Amino acid sequence: MAQKDAQQDKQQPSAFDDPVYRTGIIELLGVLAYGEISACERLADDAKMTPVLQTKVEVASMAVAEFHHFELIRDRLVELGVDPFEAMAPFTATFERFHRQTAPSDWLEGLVKAYVGDGLASDFYREVASYLDPETRELVLETLSGTGHSEFVIDQVRAAIEADHRVGGRLALWGRRLMGEALSQAQMVVAERDALSAVIVGGIDQPGMDLAAIGRMFTRLTEAHAERMERLGLAA
Repeated sequence: MAQKDAQQDKQQPSAFDDPVYRTGIIELLGVLAYGEISACERLADDAKMTPVLQTKVEVASMAVAEFHHFELIRDRLVELGVDPFEAMAPFTATFERFHRQTAPSDWLEGLVKAYVGDGLASDFYREVASYLDPETRELVLETLSGTGHSEFVIDQVRAAIEADHRVGGRLALWGRRLMGEALSQAQMVVAERDALSAVIVGGIDQPGMDLAAIGRMFTRLTEAHAERMERLGLAA
């Protein structure tokens, strides 16, 4: 009986039987993995700029969390029989360009970038997870459960604004720039990757998003960003 059940399990159709879906998931995990390791690296650099020891430790803790996310995604790629570094390689230029164009000039800009980036990643994970196979969805939600380490930024930024109101205007402009660059890069990645686009548009357990739905998704991401900026005391 056990042998028969095992044979039936093997015969169960899998989302990964579709080569386009499999390629799309590998691309999705590749971009997420590189995003995590890149964020870890940048946060470690930003921690060096922070003059307050407690804040330095908080930023370093964010970097540790990002590395743990990377490990989870890397291990899943290995399970799929994929070299994780080959899966990440196509996205290196995209992330390096983003970080080059959004290099913070001081520790406050670094904190805002960490807060915006952490929130955007969390929102994007939630949006995409609904259109994935159960196992990949569980992985994405597991990484999502580890976000939220950037809440300490709120008090830091509000205190800086209270000490010097001119800081608010500068950081508000910085936050808009960060969001604009992030959305631009995300749209570029999806547009350039047919299989990744097919995963988002096609869906597995339910219909995927059409172009209008994708547009609404980016609108929701923008609205959530505005709410985060408000919590920081900044105009979006």
